[in-house]
Amino acid sequence: MDKQTKTFQPFTKKRKLGYAFGIFTESLLYNMFYTYFLTFLVQIVGVKPAISGVVIFISIVWDAITDPIIGAFTDQAGVDKRRVMQHAILPLGIVFALSWLNWKSILGLTSPVGIVVLYIVLTMGIWIFYTLYTIPYYAVVAEITQDYDERTSIRSLSSLLNAVAVALGNVVPALVTTVVFNHAVTYFDVSVVLAVLAVFLGFLAVASLKSIYLEKAELPRGKINHGAALRETFRGFADIVKLKPFKFFILFVFFFLFASSMIQSSFSYSIVYCMGMPYDTGIVLVVASLVVTMAVITPLAERFAKQKDRRTSALLFISIACAGLLALRIIGLDAEIGGFKVMVIGLPVICAIGLGAFWTLFYSMAYDFVEIDEYVNGERRESLITAVPQFIQKLGSGAGILTQGLLLSAYGYVRTTADYDNIFSPISDPKIVQGMENITTLFPAILLLISVCGLLFLKTSRKNMAVLTERLEKRRAGETTTNEGLEALI
Repeated sequence: MDKQTKTFQPFTKKRKLGYAFGIFTESLLYNMFYTYFLTFLVQIVGVKPAISGVVIFISIVWDAITDPIIGAFTDQAGVDKRRVMQHAILPLGIVFALSWLNWKSILGLTSPVGIVVLYIVLTMGIWIFYTLYTIPYYAVVAEITQDYDERTSIRSLSSLLNAVAVALGNVVPALVTTVVFNHAVTYFDVSVVLAVLAVFLGFLAVASLKSIYLEKAELPRGKINHGAALRETFRGFADIVKLKPFKFFILFVFFFLFASSMIQSSFSYSIVYCMGMPYDTGIVLVVASLVVTMAVITPLAERFAKQKDRRTSALLFISIACAGLLALRIIGLDAEIGGFKVMVIGLPVICAIGLGAFWTLFYSMAYDFVEIDEYVNGERRESLITAVPQFIQKLGSGAGILTQGLLLSAYGYVRTTADYDNIFSPISDPKIVQGMENITTLFPAILLLISVCGLLFLKTSRKNMAVLTERLEKRRAGETTTNEGLEALI
């Protein structure tokens, strides 16, 4: 049924809110995974830190490889992004929960290789279904609207709710160290709670998009030649990577996620060993500070982006985070004021300044490449444009966790306990403690500096995009245009 004979609904504020709640489906699971899964494998299952990092990295890299393939699929005529999301939600919740069981103990596995392979397969399952949900979830905005500021507003609302999702994804797993109703809470218990909530809100997001006009979903579906489709995927991937500003966007995204995943997966170790705080108290203060700061930064980043542009806003806040991490390294994570470990608040605040701006602006910045790609290559590929940055994002995130695991091993950290009453055993070696502090502050600061350099050379400013959009509209109308004034973009 075509657009003229089918009734479509406007994307109202109520529907935008319903869509925004879909961020919980990816963010709850994403944050629990990146903050705790390395800890789970090392401290509970008993996998060495370096091997744990490799397990996570392999699963994420495999998923990164499939990102452009999934993106190209959801860009095809007749493919409804809502249906792709809907079909991924329940399997995502199930596989996520299963990944947090101690299968070494349940199955009595003694082979280290068998344990590693099992968790690689499980985590690969998480990321495949995660991608099947998130790519159409984010890409659909670029299909609904091409308005520069409306895209920012939609992503900002979603990012504001993301602050709550970050809180739940980080605070609830901290209950693992507590006892509820005379039962020791496990990571599996927490994963089930978060998975159920993620599934419910994912279906709510799909429902909010019902009867919204999506051009590609209304086009007739042609017969698929899978070989040709795969070749087209790689051609499209190459087209996007060749876009003039994209190499700087890659630097920005890859190194930001590289840094942030190192910090996020180090929170547990930083609290216990660098700050010298009890884990259960420290993690609550860290996450509370992280969430409150993100909630403050999100509207500030959006407002500054509307006054200037998204690139300038991201550059400002991420530069502040970079400088802040260097300052924390100089001061030391064990700093006290009146006996209070101030870095339990200082560290997450600095991190959240960068995170709040990144997640508010990242996807709307990626949407700019939909128009650049259309101008240069003559095609609109919303999902593939979303998938390629996700490919870079996951490589960066995976590299962060892999590097953290390798560095923990290099500094000499060895797990010596594996019970839920005392997950972390004492460490007296100052070399290990100093190494953990470097992993949390110095190394991420260097990575953020590279990310900032990428932003400095990225020229997708509001002014440049306005010129490109104007020329693109003329082309669509059949008018002849020139490339004058677009040298920074094409």
